[in-house]
Amino acid sequence: MKPVVIDATHLKLGKYQEIYHLFKENGFELYLVGGTVRDYLLNIQLTDMDLVTNATPKDMKKFLPNADYTFEKFGSVKVNFQQIKFDITTLRKESGYIDNRHPSKVVFSSSLKEDVYRRDFTVNALYMDHNLEVIDYVNGQEDIKNKILRMVGNPIERIKEDPLRIVRAVRFSLDYNLQIEKSLLEALKSLKSLIYTLNQEKVKQEVSKCRNGEKLLDYLNELDNL
Repeated sequence: MKPVVIDATHLKLGKYQEIYHLFKENGFELYLVGGTVRDYLLNIQLTDMDLVTNATPKDMKKFLPNADYTFEKFGSVKVNFQQIKFDITTLRKESGYIDNRHPSKVVFSSSLKEDVYRRDFTVNALYMDHNLEVIDYVNGQEDIKNKILRMVGNPIERIKEDPLRIVRAVRFSLDYNLQIEKSLLEALKSLKSLIYTLNQEKVKQEVSKCRNGEKLLDYLNELDNL
């Protein structure tokens, strides 16, 4: 008899469904989110497993006592569940990005519709439930289909919240062959100088994630000409 081979994506989705039932047993919801859903829809092998829940870190400590709660004040918890690493974030609203990177105010929420408006691009603002049904409030699936990179909300405001989104926009455009939507492109050009306010280590991390880091740097330098 030949061994049954299960690829990494199916293995990880199976473990997600198991940890979903753990949350459900304790009275909470748990959804796949962001790049995990995007890559699933694009049939790309899953790497990061990003989840959101209406459980707070305080709630999670009752049934996940051995998780990493280092960043619990931001609602962020890291869990190694049956050898699969999950990043679990409490649904939340954010405001007051006084350092151009991190929110000064985080309010936990129980609403996906509130959580979606803190996310950067529509292709990264998708949720998926335990039945692998996609929940889409921002037409992200349509943008994936049409290969468009669009900001959730006003591009100028969202980039001012976090200028690293300039670098991320170019990275996602290159890595996923997405055309940058007109108003987002204009915002990238007009706010390009904000890149110099960023922690350069954060910029280097984004460059290292890009499949063609040199091309990313070239695009950033030539933004005005695009």
